[in-house]
This record gives sequence, C-alpha cells and structure tokens, in this order.
Amino acid sequence: MSRSAHRLDSVCVYCASSAAAPAPLMADAARFGQILAREGLRLVYGGGGIGLMGACARAAHEAGGRVLGVIPAFLTEHEAAYTKVETTVVTSMHERKMRMFEESDAFAVLPGAIGTLEESIELLSWRRLGLHAKPIVFYNPGGFWDPLFSLFAQLERERLLPPEFASCWDQVSDIEHLLPALRAAPASDASAVPIVQRA
Repeated sequence: MSRSAHRLDSVCVYCASSAAAPAPLMADAARFGQILAREGLRLVYGGGGIGLMGACARAAHEAGGRVLGVIPAFLTEHEAAYTKVETTVVTSMHERKMRMFEESDAFAVLPGAIGTLEESIELLSWRRLGLHAKPIVFYNPGGFWDPLFSLFAQLERERLLPPEFASCWDQVSDIEHLLPALRAAPASDASAVPIVQRA
C-alpha cells in the first residue's frame, strides 16, 4: 500500500441542515469552509443554505472559495438552496449522492443527523466493497460520533467486519486538524479491505 498523501482538489462535506444546530457546531462548519477557501480547495456539499451546511458554504464563498452545491429539486425550498454559489439541481437523492461522490476527492463528515449518517454509511459501504479509496474523516467534537464508532467496534468483535475496516476512515476532534487528516490519508488500493472474511 502506498503511503503517499492523497491529492485533493475538491472536498465533500456531509453535515447537518438543521437551523437549530448548536452555535459552536455552526462556527466549526464555517471555519472549515474558510479553511477550504484559504487552501484553494473546492467545497462540494448538499446545496442548502441553512444549518451547518449553509454555514460551511457561506463561509467558503465569502472567503473567495469555490463551492459546488448539489440539491434535489424537492429540497430547494425546504433546505433554502444557497444560490450565490454554483448549484446543480438534480431529480433525486440518489442522483445527488452520486454527483457529490463523483465531484469529490475526499469526504469530511461533520456532525449531522439521519441524512449525514446515511450518506457516511453508504460511503463506507462502497469503500468496504472496494468501489473507491477516497479519504473519509469524521469531525468528532466532544465525542459526537463515538456511539457510531462503538457500533463499528462491536461489529468487529462479532466478526461481522474485519479489523482492516478501521483503516477505511479516520477521526479528529479539532476542526483545524480535519483537512490535514484528509491530506495525510494514504493513496491506497480500494481492494485493500477484503469483502469476505475467512472463518
């Protein structure tokens, strides 16, 4: 497995769209948008203008960064599509996720709810199946994602996941460390994690 750093141009961010999200999380999302803009990296996100999603996109745009939003037509009003940036309107959630995947070199998972969880699990599933080797890093402030990581550990203890699965993703607890972790991820072969475990 090569240990060379993964080359990045576009980073996909999965995160909450709730306008009721705590202020510290909103500030972290905005900070990450600023970091991407400062580093000349394009933000790819779900296209909404509210919650962590909107905070990240707005901050990246206001800092002079490149932003691509991808949103289904039926959510443009509900998630208040942020039209000050390049926005692609698609027909379904499936199309949204595939377009975001295709447009991105790496994935940052910030705190979120059901949608963020579903997106990140699907991404990990694709990685598990050898369909991609793009970096995946969770931003885990205050142990936000610890229950999910505990579930992964249980699945490994039950021999439903191989130990190698842990190499498919990483986590950081400081927003300033998120981009360095994405960049440090090894450029690896997508088939590194075996699909079938031996008994």
